Amino acid sequence: MMNYQTLLYYCYSPIAEAEQFAADHLAFCKSLGLVGRIIVADEGLNGTVSGTVEACAAYMAHIHADERFAKTEFKIDDVAEPSFIKMHCRYKAEIVHSGLRDTSIIDPNKQTGKHLEPLEFSKMMEEEDVIVLDVRSNYEHNLGKFKNAITLDIDNFRDFPDQINALAQYKDKKIMTYCTGGIKCEKASALLLHHGFNDVYQLHGGIIKYGKEAGGKDFEGKCYVFDNRIAVDVNSVNPTVVSKCFNCGKTTSKMINCANPECNEHFTQCDECGEELQGCCSAACATHPRKRPYDGTGYYVKVPQPVAKA
Repeated sequence: MMNYQTLLYYCYSPIAEAEQFAADHLAFCKSLGLVGRIIVADEGLNGTVSGTVEACAAYMAHIHADERFAKTEFKIDDVAEPSFIKMHCRYKAEIVHSGLRDTSIIDPNKQTGKHLEPLEFSKMMEEEDVIVLDVRSNYEHNLGKFKNAITLDIDNFRDFPDQINALAQYKDKKIMTYCTGGIKCEKASALLLHHGFNDVYQLHGGIIKYGKEAGGKDFEGKCYVFDNRIAVDVNSVNPTVVSKCFNCGKTTSKMINCANPECNEHFTQCDECGEELQGCCSAACATHPRKRPYDGTGYYVKVPQPVAKA
């Protein structure tokens, strides 16, 4: 039974005394029995939280009651169990690391790419002279991406600014950016506009919302998510698997973290290689003295703790 929910959201809205807000917000989330990961910065909130349906409803009501976050949109997934083990709420310089030395050159509250709803995005993908741009990291788009999308060779989103020059060849085309939930596109599209790209769009709500409202049409593979589910299905219209086992090349959609904590590489691995290498990316990692026990999931937490149960 799906007794729990997982909420994915972000909101660019200035927060005064954001560091104190983060501490207070952590206490509030714990009072509801929620688990998850929230980043708080002067520029806003970025979070994924999970808990009972009642706790999630109370959390959303609390966020919407604050006029700073009244516009927040939540992507809601019904899940069989909480998608995290612990509750974290941390203050950072940005809610998504842009990699910019001067972060003031862009402001998602003032200028970003034009938002496209999922069905609009799906329709525009069929037009000529359109570039569909994946702004996520390698391990994410290796697991799944939109058909014919341009992908970038980046390990983290903070590497995106270094790719601007390579994208200059597309300045005369419509650029349609997308990411998991929309938050990276707010900054990626703003940065493209800053560098002279004139016709820039972004998928409102990201891949997750696209799966819910457009059936995930033409999204190939699965979508990487930043919780213990690791990957979720998106496409119910024309699904396919595009990822390959890192070790043997067999088609697989299973994404794991290397069991060697000093490696912790994100990669796709079939069950056979997983058993043989005990969830490691290589024989060397499989014999590492700090190797974590592999339970078949490939998801690891630092300090397990009890979570609220329905």
